[in-house]
Amino acid sequence: MDLEIKIRDEFIKLGQALKLAGVVEDGVEAKYAIQDGLVQVNGEVDERRGRKVYAGDVITYENQEIKVIK
Repeated sequence: MDLEIKIRDEFIKLGQALKLAGVVEDGVEAKYAIQDGLVQVNGEVDERRGRKVYAGDVITYENQEIKVIK
């Protein structure tokens, strides 16, 4: 199932995006998912929780695609 999250600003941080999409319960869960290499941005693993994600980017976590839209 594909999800979409709408951002108001120019970007959102990766950990915040996971929380906004509802695929993690809280920041701690997001932190570990990212640190453990379970999250991809545009098809590449990114282990930085503060990674800036922009409209048009696609985050993949646990077989779910999260599209970032403006």
